[in-house]
Amino acid sequence: MTSDGDGSDSAGCPATDAAAPVARTRWSAVVTFGVATLLVTSELSMAAFALPLVAAELGVDPASTTWVVLAYSLPLAALALPAGRWIDQADLRSVFVFSLLVIGGASVAAAAAPVFWTLLAARVVQGAASALYLAAYLPVVTSAVRSDHHGRAISYISTIMMLGSIALAPLGGFVAAAWGWRALFLVKVPLLVAIALAGFRAIPHSGSEGRRALPRPDRSQLTDVVLLGSAITAALLAVEQVEQLDRWAVAGALGVAALALLALWARTSTSRPVLTLVGRLALGLPALALLLTAATVGLPVYSLPFFISEVMGQSPDLLGLAMLFFMGAAALFTPLAGTLADRYGPSPVAISGGIVTALGVLSLLTLTADAGVIDLGWRLGLLGSGIGLFSPPAMTAILHAAPEGQAGAAGGVTNLARTLGTTIGPAIAALAWTIGGGSTPGFNTSVIVLAVCTLLGIVAMTVTWTRAPVRGESAPATG
Repeated sequence: MTSDGDGSDSAGCPATDAAAPVARTRWSAVVTFGVATLLVTSELSMAAFALPLVAAELGVDPASTTWVVLAYSLPLAALALPAGRWIDQADLRSVFVFSLLVIGGASVAAAAAPVFWTLLAARVVQGAASALYLAAYLPVVTSAVRSDHHGRAISYISTIMMLGSIALAPLGGFVAAAWGWRALFLVKVPLLVAIALAGFRAIPHSGSEGRRALPRPDRSQLTDVVLLGSAITAALLAVEQVEQLDRWAVAGALGVAALALLALWARTSTSRPVLTLVGRLALGLPALALLLTAATVGLPVYSLPFFISEVMGQSPDLLGLAMLFFMGAAALFTPLAGTLADRYGPSPVAISGGIVTALGVLSLLTLTADAGVIDLGWRLGLLGSGIGLFSPPAMTAILHAAPEGQAGAAGGVTNLARTLGTTIGPAIAALAWTIGGGSTPGFNTSVIVLAVCTLLGIVAMTVTWTRAPVRGESAPATG
């Protein structure tokens, strides 16, 4: 919420979506939401273990099993902005409980799927419900946390997710090997039900603000779903085709379709609130920085696996061990970033994190064919430290720049930015690898291109700090 450091905006309005500023932080709500978010976001990684087994049991081509992942991720991205606008009118507690129960029910349906298309249908429902859930991220922070604790709350949720991801990483393979792919969709259902019950007690009830529990979407929101959702879906599918490197015609056609749908949506009156929101420098630039920095995922997802295999002649296990350095460092620095953002303002902390991230990316240029796990590990640890220092302050800046009553829409922008970044990053890495000729030159090309993305993110956050500082910080001295 755009406001001064005392918790009220310049017009004297409260700094939260509630009728009055939050007097006491509900840390139980923060922890509950963090655990629930871990369960929801692990759907992608857990489902990946099921793909070979799904292909064998349901008799589908292995390449087609990628739709098990896409059927979840596409609605998750397509509905990010419409869900964000919708949740600003809904009761947070009702959305929290409803979305988790729907995800659990869709998980049961996926486990019971007799044929491939019913599995995909269940995954679409999971993705749509997850979009509703994730749209509640920033509104929950706003309604349950004091404004001077926002950075810490966001960082604690991120830390829970990172530490949980480390613990869950081997679980998917173990469950799939022991009980088959259907068990992967069932194993979290009791946890989803339990955390939904916990959230019913911990998540603030916003019905007193005149909101309906689960309001029926109006015509403008449905227009956003059809036009904007379709544009985002077409764009993500185009990026998927670019990664194949031999399907440029399909990627081009999908890209043109995405631009046409986006242009059509931009001409409607329903687009104005979103375009106005993103057009605010204090919100749009941190979102852009978040997207650009998230693109660095292209290194561990694409560039490093090929470098380790083709240049170093090592197995994927090397990357798996080295990624523990990344996750550990990120989990260590993320809570520190939240504390620093609350004390000094989000922009300078995010800029510092961006610089460390850029150094981590550039350090990979010195990676040699005879490198071991420690050589790769400290570089990924440096990268993880930067990401940990960057992400919570950037999200805090977006939250503090959101107008009164639009935390959900701001959360939708945040979710879409991160999704686009993690989708575009591997495509950029793949394209740079090919242009560079593969092997070490291709790897170095992808590192340089993604380093440029990170540097552009630093520029975006610097402009935010100097031109449009948000609540809790002042512009740096120029004289």
